[in-house]
Amino acid sequence: MNHLSVENLAKSYDSRQLFEGLTFGLDQGQKAALVGVNGCGKSTMMKIIAGLEPPDKGEVSFRKGVRVAMVPQNPDFDSEDNIVQAVFAEDIEELNVVRDYEIALHKATIDPENAPDITPLIERMDQLNAWDYESKVKQILGELGLHNLDQKMGELSGGQRKRVALARALIINPDFLILDEPTNHLDLEVIEWLENYLATANLTLLMVTHDRYFLDKVTNEILEIDQGQIFKYKGNYAHFLEKKAEREEMEASSVDKAKNLLRKELEWMRRQPKARGTKAKYRVDAFYETKEKASKGVNRQELEVNLKGERQGKKIMELEQVSKRFGDLKILDHFNHTFQRKERVGIVGPNGVGKSTFLNILIGEIEADSGRREVGQTTKFGYYTQEELKFDPNARVIDVVKEVAEVIQLADGSQITASQLLNQFLFPPKMQFNVVGKLSGGERRRLQLLRVLMNNPNFLILDEPTNDLDLMTLNVLEDYLETFEGCLMVVSHDRYFMDRLTDHLFVFEGDGKVRDFPGNYTDLRAEGGLKTSKEKLQDSKKSPATKVEEPVKSDKKKLSYNEQREFDGLESEMEKLELRKEEIGEKMNTITDFEELQKLAQDLEAVKEQLEEKEMRWLELSERV
Repeated sequence: MNHLSVENLAKSYDSRQLFEGLTFGLDQGQKAALVGVNGCGKSTMMKIIAGLEPPDKGEVSFRKGVRVAMVPQNPDFDSEDNIVQAVFAEDIEELNVVRDYEIALHKATIDPENAPDITPLIERMDQLNAWDYESKVKQILGELGLHNLDQKMGELSGGQRKRVALARALIINPDFLILDEPTNHLDLEVIEWLENYLATANLTLLMVTHDRYFLDKVTNEILEIDQGQIFKYKGNYAHFLEKKAEREEMEASSVDKAKNLLRKELEWMRRQPKARGTKAKYRVDAFYETKEKASKGVNRQELEVNLKGERQGKKIMELEQVSKRFGDLKILDHFNHTFQRKERVGIVGPNGVGKSTFLNILIGEIEADSGRREVGQTTKFGYYTQEELKFDPNARVIDVVKEVAEVIQLADGSQITASQLLNQFLFPPKMQFNVVGKLSGGERRRLQLLRVLMNNPNFLILDEPTNDLDLMTLNVLEDYLETFEGCLMVVSHDRYFMDRLTDHLFVFEGDGKVRDFPGNYTDLRAEGGLKTSKEKLQDSKKSPATKVEEPVKSDKKKLSYNEQREFDGLESEMEKLELRKEEIGEKMNTITDFEELQKLAQDLEAVKEQLEEKEMRWLELSERV
């Protein structure tokens, strides 16, 4: 059953043609990712499909009755709205009564003496059969960490705003979900939950993301925009890479053949009389077709990064007994570390724990409260910040680079001009004289990266470098960083990027505690050193006695014999249901038949409901143990 049809879509800005004649469709249950280089029009296409921007030509249509939701790259909210108003923005009857019920419960929790009467709301929930809806809303809000529903949107960080946008889209139970860079600004725990949720959800999905683990687990189709055309690949990201390489190899072979044929046809064209009418028309038409084919792919460029880093001395940087806090928030507590040459460190920890503050202490932008920071004489920092640099939108791209240097030294000792370097970073001469305001978000981030690297740092700090960069740029950047001779420090929620480039991790555990872990992110998760809040809850369930510090008197009745037997068996039942849930999820990742997929999705929902009932019953009985 077709959910989305896109026919002959075209869009350009000023004289820049993003794409033309793009046609594709998505069936129910398909989970597709849109990939392509920065500036090819991915975000623009998502906005056109969502109805937020008109195309120049073409048509976008959804099947009648399909409920569509979108999470944009940078969600926009009224700063005076609170989280409840932002999340429950859609006018859906069941959603409205769930919102009123949640608000009433929240008020009752804060002020029990003046609690509103929720009896009418309970009756209305019964009438609309909205309890399943309410349960799902609670699950989504809980998993996304949205608890203080009175908080104003203007007070939230970028990551918190992204969570609200995700909650708003997911709770309406959409048939078709559009996600533009859904993992940007999210911490690893939420990314992993979202990944599992989307992989098992019974919906149609179209998304743009740079997160390769996320792509690999969630998608079953890749749509690539390349030089204004769209190419479709069945399967996940790993399969796409394989098939893309085959396609480009075939294209290159086809272009080579066309070039050989073009030489022969060109000789024939030159030998013939100049008047076109005297030449065989079919031969002339074939000549121009061959000429077009021979020129195809000639302009295909790849990002080049071969900049030189300054040589490092023996002393890089030493931190001794470094402490830092902001009010009650402790960032570092007597932290010690001596950096070595070619050291590669990843930094992980939940949002708000102080990772960016730590980086600013390293480069000397923020003073520590106490301790010693000693930097080697030859150490030269390069800091790629999480926040996008604010370029003058009316400045030309070439001028932005010349502010740093007009001539740049490469790793092999040769020198190139700023213009040549821009060309290597996929800013061709024509684009170099465009104003920065006309660049896409990804192109501005690429320009920011270029400015950092052309200073030839030997201690490179990257704070969320994968945000807004396309997959092709990331691959080239990773290749460069693997051979980088200096120290490298990375803060990233991109697990693939972290796994490929880091040798050990600084794990920020909160309250100023930083653990040095010998391995990458996947090693840390496998070792159990970074548990999600859900896993911590499960651990507490398995050993409830450890939570009790001293006897507490209770008026509640002790468990009866039958209730005690029920309580003793609940843990094993929950474990079996968890295993069953994982089995179904794994099957859904390998099956493409829609009917079978739908049946598995129904089975999964049933297992989730049973699991939730068991958990609630366990909690109820455990309070009386």
